[in-house]
Amino acid sequence: MGQESVLALKRRARKINRELAQLYPYAHAELDFRNPFELLVATVLSAQTTDVRVNAVTPDLFARYPDPLALSEAATVELETLIKSTGFFRAKAANLLALATRIVDEYDGVVPGTLAALVTLPGVGRKTANVVLGNAFGVPGITIDTHFIRLARRFGWTSSEDPVRIEADVAALFERRDWTMVSHRVVFHGRRICHARKPACGACPIAHLCPAYGDGEVDPVKAAKLLKYEMAPGQEDLLARMLADVGRAAEYRQQSQRAARLDVERQGPAARGAATRRAADPGGAPGVAGAAGGTRR
Repeated sequence: MGQESVLALKRRARKINRELAQLYPYAHAELDFRNPFELLVATVLSAQTTDVRVNAVTPDLFARYPDPLALSEAATVELETLIKSTGFFRAKAANLLALATRIVDEYDGVVPGTLAALVTLPGVGRKTANVVLGNAFGVPGITIDTHFIRLARRFGWTSSEDPVRIEADVAALFERRDWTMVSHRVVFHGRRICHARKPACGACPIAHLCPAYGDGEVDPVKAAKLLKYEMAPGQEDLLARMLADVGRAAEYRQQSQRAARLDVERQGPAARGAATRRAADPGGAPGVAGAAGGTRR
């Protein structure tokens, strides 16, 4: 893009956002939740694992511990067993017990709705706080995860590697009211097209706006084979349903995930092992979208 002026960068960034909005009109936070407490817990669990894995764990977890009081009284061993598959389960269990106790003792059992309060809770940083604020409280925020960092740098929105600096750089490019949806759209794009190891540049609708075009596969046919989730070859029906009914897109995504999990269970241990290896890939497994926010509400 050459030496862009600040104004040119802002215009290009906003055009990328508009085009991503057309590409992903169903973009949303991909963790399943019904209230701020569930989203807070799910986001803490999502560290170092996939949203798909978290969404597989939380139904049983929230059935057993439906609110901060119940979670604060959980037996450590039982809690660890329920969340073990998310990884780092001992540290996560300790944080969940501590944050639930704090919410009960200091906030009368109600998840606080400010950044200043949320970041004081055990296991909660700015990323988690912004996820909860933006998706459970409607307070605009930019979610800086690995996908967002990668794409913000590829788009030329920032040259920093520091999450706090990246958040500030990107926030300066957009109206505050757009921050939450910018986050969703960028993360969706990172999971489906602009992958970490091999971005599908040749199948990317915003390639003409991207300074990093060419870092990945530029051949359109080869690039199309790299697409993930509802964009993947063979997922045309899922994509059509999500586009046709944006309001129920998360529900359709959940159905796809459940069907994929059932297929794995029917195929036995070998298939489960393969599915686990695919889930460890930042791009995720084709046809299984990551976690969609607010979809058990």
